[in-house]
This record gives sequence, C-alpha cells and structure tokens, in this order.
Amino acid sequence: MSGPILVVEGIHKSYGTRRILDVPVLTLAAGESYVLTGENGSGKSTLLRVLAGLEHAEVVACRYDGRPVDLGNYPDWLRRDLIYVHQHPYLFRGSIFDNICYGLRARGLIKASYEPLVREAIAWAGVGALLDVPPHKLSGGEKQRVALARARVLQPRIFLLDEPTANLDAEARQQAIKLISDLCDANRTVVLACHDREIIELPRMNRLNMGRGAIETWNGGAVCV
Repeated sequence: MSGPILVVEGIHKSYGTRRILDVPVLTLAAGESYVLTGENGSGKSTLLRVLAGLEHAEVVACRYDGRPVDLGNYPDWLRRDLIYVHQHPYLFRGSIFDNICYGLRARGLIKASYEPLVREAIAWAGVGALLDVPPHKLSGGEKQRVALARARVLQPRIFLLDEPTANLDAEARQQAIKLISDLCDANRTVVLACHDREIIELPRMNRLNMGRGAIETWNGGAVCV
C-alpha cells in the first residue's frame, strides 16, 4: 500500500443534538480506492462534502500529502487536486465540449493546449455522439458521464464521487461503473459514497461502512479509529 495522501483528525458535525459526523481519524492512501457504505443519513455524502470543502465541520487537524491544511479556510491549490462529482451533476449552458473544458479554461489554459485533453476525455467517457445535444436534454446517465469526463480532464489526485450510479437504468449504470473502474485503476485515490454492490465488489476496493456519523467497520488501507 502507498503512503497516506490525506489524513483528517477529529471530524465532527452536528445539527442541534443530532450527530452528523463523528470520525476521530480518517487516513486515505495514495492510489487506493474506497467506498463509503451505510444507510441513508449515515453521513456518507456529508463526509465527502466536508473533504471537498463544500460543507463546514469541526476538524481538529488535516494534512494533505504531508502538508497542513485548514479545511475551514479551504485553499485554492487543494481544489485543483481534489474534485467532487455530485450525484446529480449540474451542467452549464453551452455545448458538451464547453462543459468538459470549463475547469481547464478557468485555470487559464488556451484552447490549443486543452483541446487534445478534452477530446481524449470525450472519447474516454463515450460522449462523442452527444456533442451537439443541449445539456438539458441529456439523460441522467449521459450527464453523469459528462461530469466524470469533466472531473477526469482536470487530472486530480483525489476523486470524490457521490452516489454515481443512483437512479440510473441498467445500461447507463454499467457505463458509469466501467468509467469508475478505470479511475480506480489509474493510480488515483477514489472515494465513493454508494449502495451499488457491483462497485463495492470492484477489485482493490476498500469498504468503509458508516453509521450514525461514524465509520463503524472498514477493511483495507484506511485507518479510522
């Protein structure tokens, strides 16, 4: 197993008397894949959003690749290395190509440098036939593949995927699982929240089961105590 890429200590979040998160230590290893399982309301999505800087929680300490990080004042440089994909991805107005290249353009890349990357991501996600389809007319599975391509083209070191196969039909689900399997095999750290048995049983997938905001059981390369 590779060394740790992300170590977070003392993750706590409550709404009134209701405990949302209570994770003393979470350590994720570089290049490993993790699936968060558990009942609805167990804290899976909230944990992903806290790691992505999209939701606030009390955090005692965090280190990314050995570097101290304040998740309460989420640094821009970390957003380049850690990408979150929502269960229901939002696509911007414009073409599918524009959606996939959005992050690269925001980073200041010129078209000559980002176009080959976007074309490769389009081919990888199998969305070439959708380039002329308005984003609002895409199916849920098609939007998910575009969103995965948009995340992958940024080449983050950590992917956070929230219920990526939920509410997809059988064909769309299989397409998404293939892309997720590719991400897991590409020496990137992947963390998913899901109930999908086929994803849970992917090779080298470390399972973390959550209940009442805590990680109750785990196997593989994560340390949660």
